[in-house]
Parts: sequence; structure tokens; C-alpha cells
Amino acid sequence: MSNHTWKKISLYTFGAISGIALSVSVQSFAAEKAKQDSLPIQSIRTMAEVYSQVKANYVTAESDQKLLENAIKGMVSGLDPHSEYMNKKGYRELQESTTGEFGGLGMEIGSEDGLIKIIAPIEDTPAERAGIKSGDYIVKINNDSTRGMTTTEAVKKMRGKPNTKITLTLSRKDAPKPIVVNLTRAIIKVKSVRQHLLEPDYGYVRVSQFQERTVESVVDAINQLAMQNKQPLKGVILDLRDDPGGLLTSAVGVSAVFLKSGDSVVNTKGRDNKPAMSLSATPDDYLMGTTTKSDPLKTLPANIKQIPLVVLINSGSASASEIVAGALQDHKRAVIVGTRSFGKGSVQSVIPLSNGGAVKITTALYYTPNDRSIQAVGIVPDVEVQDKTRTFESREADLDGHIGNPLGANDVKGGVVEDAQPIKKDDKKEKDEDISSRRIPNPAKDDQLRKGLELIKNPTDWQKSLGIAASKPVKPIKQDTDE
Repeated sequence: MSNHTWKKISLYTFGAISGIALSVSVQSFAAEKAKQDSLPIQSIRTMAEVYSQVKANYVTAESDQKLLENAIKGMVSGLDPHSEYMNKKGYRELQESTTGEFGGLGMEIGSEDGLIKIIAPIEDTPAERAGIKSGDYIVKINNDSTRGMTTTEAVKKMRGKPNTKITLTLSRKDAPKPIVVNLTRAIIKVKSVRQHLLEPDYGYVRVSQFQERTVESVVDAINQLAMQNKQPLKGVILDLRDDPGGLLTSAVGVSAVFLKSGDSVVNTKGRDNKPAMSLSATPDDYLMGTTTKSDPLKTLPANIKQIPLVVLINSGSASASEIVAGALQDHKRAVIVGTRSFGKGSVQSVIPLSNGGAVKITTALYYTPNDRSIQAVGIVPDVEVQDKTRTFESREADLDGHIGNPLGANDVKGGVVEDAQPIKKDDKKEKDEDISSRRIPNPAKDDQLRKGLELIKNPTDWQKSLGIAASKPVKPIKQDTDE
């Protein structure tokens, strides 16, 4: 974490004091400040009382360390679904998982109703190949119930040596009984970018996850499409459906591919709505923290920042995907097509502790260039096109203890999709064809893709659709009043 961020965190621990008249004495000010910073004695007394009762009367004797660690875990996990406490061992495992090679299943998960919920399976991984879907609940990992399990604990159980077996029991909204899937762990090395020339002059770029080399891969994909087309492209579709996110700098870089240099991409605000960070379409921002020495965007075709662009999103598009869609929508650079995105608009920081552990807590919220908050509402498409094969949608607002939208917009939950016509998965050939459909995009079988192609082929309709959803005012939450 940068010194700048640490300064922000330390600043946020002090409440703002305003409205004090100049005539108030220094002693009164000090007394008021001491009152604000005083410990909640009654709450601490209650906690000590509960602790004493557990120590004295619980059916088994529990160590002080276990009881206090559980209390800390509860305090942090009760904040929101993305915050948690890690002891020394847990923090070490987190560090190892971000630097080492491990066997996994390939999916983004969250927590809801005390269970583990799938935000999105990652393309071309064991999870996707097994038919796991966004919105599924994991109720068992092997024979262990996930009830009350943290996401970190679930990830730990699902990771393991490559080629080892694991069984997940899933609950799905439209399934009459639990679904049992047997998977084999694999080294998760996702090819995050794919491209395809849909027809002469019109290209398709799919980003399945934002990784360190995603920006260079998107640039390569566009250059390859232009070479294959043998003349400059006239339009591009950027597919971010079921992309659970990833690196923030990669999201900034992918946005910069299509925006003018220096355009704002994303801002963050911390406690009391204080600005924390601002990132723009500049090399200093999208190359920050990477090993890349030269700007990959220098090799882009000259017309890529002017031709019609469509971005496809759905309820599985989260975090970094929403940042890209929001930036391109606010700058009226792309028409957003599909369904409302997931709504994960919060920033988590991992802060080391003196005991060797760490806390991962939410320290800020993301805002689009036009100061729209993504949190719990997501990005609304300019042109809504339902995926009729998607029977259920899950979003951030479904997660236990989620942070509400700071601008007062009504939180948007998922639910059963009306008029859905799910594809039957009984036939293995049909299932395999469905899994590979994103790798070989077919507008004839994909309503959202077909609509995107229609728009980029018709610049007049495309122009009329730019920024439609972003211009709509936020609907405030109706406040209940006591009679």
C-alpha cells in the first residue's frame, strides 16, 4: 500500500469537527474531542460479560485465543461481504496465492445468507467446463458444509495440487434438487483476451478477466483483426460478459485503448465522501505497478478511438468490467448493450497487523468519470437485450451486509429472469457447443451480440444510443417516516 493511501486511512480515523464558534474555549473543544474519541464503555462491558459467560458455561472449554479471534472475525466480516480478518497463517496463504502457482477451479465467489455464492466462473477453467453458473450457491465442498464459511476459507478448501479431485454440491434457483459436480483442479492460467472477425470490417474482442498483460493482449487482438481484415476496421464489439474483474490498472488501460489520452477513467472516494484516488487514460496510470517498460498503446491503429464501439455486459460483469463500461459510457465512446452489471463498486485494502495477520477492509468506493457510483446498482445498459438462456441473475445487492449506493439510488438485486428459455444440457455435444460459444462468437445464436453488431454497422443508430442510460437521473430511495 502506498504512503498516500496510508495517509488517507489515518486521516479517516479522525472525525471532522465543524460548527464550533470562535468564542468556544480550548478546554471545551478538548472536552468535546475527548468525548468523541472515548471508548464505548457499555458495549465493552457487554462484550466482557458475554466472554465470561462463554468461558464459564459453554459446553466445551475454549481457549482465550480462539474466542478473541472469533470476536475479531465477526467484527470485520460484519462490515460488508468483502471485508475479513486473517490471522498470521491466513495472511501468509493470501500472499502465497497471489505470487505462487496453485491448482484451482477458476471462479469468482462472494458470500450471501451465510453461504458461498458464485459471482462468475472464469472462461476456459474447470468451473466453466463443469457447467457452474453465475448465481449458483456452493452448499458443500467435498463433505464440508459452507454455512458460515468465509470466502477465504472456501478458496483455501477449493485450492490444492493440480490434478487432484474435488466435489462441489451446488444449489441453483431453477433446479429441483442439489447439483453435484466433480472437478479436477488445474493450474489457472487464463487466456484473458480472444478476438474474432465477425464479418469483413467488424471485429470482436472478448476479455474474460483483467490480468497484468491484458492491455497488451487487447492491443495485439485489435492489431491482428486489422491485419486479418486487410484494411482499417469500421467497428468493434468489446465483450465483458461474465468478466468478474481483476487488476484496476488493466481496467484503466483497456479503457485508454478507446478513449482520448488524459480522459478520466475512474475516481475513488473514502469516508465522508473524501476523494482518495483518480486514474486517467495516461501511461503513468495504466502502467503503474507493472513490469511493462514501453506504452503498448503506441502500436494501435490510428482510427481505433473514433470507430463505433459496443460493450456487452451482464449480471456477471463485475468490478474492473464495470469500471471500463462506466468510463466508456460516460465519455459517450461506446454503446453499452446487454443487461445490468453486478454492482461491485467498492475498493478493498489489505492492511498488515502487528500480530502477523491482516485485515482486508473496504476503504473506498468507485465512481465513474461523471461521478456515478457503481455500488449495489451496477452499470445500466444503453440498449437492454435480455439473454433468454440465463434463468437467474445475481448481483452485489443480494450479498449479506452489502454497502448501499452512496448517492441514494435504490439497490438492485438479482432474481429469476422472466421469459427465460434455458438451453437443455442433457446432450453432451450441445453442452460443449454452448461452453465454447464465447470463443467462437455467433450473432445468429446470441441476441446481445447480434444487436451489438447491428449498432456498429449503423453509425446513425449507434450515435443515437450513446450514453442514454448514463443521462437518466438517479432515483432516490424512498425514506420511511415515523407517524
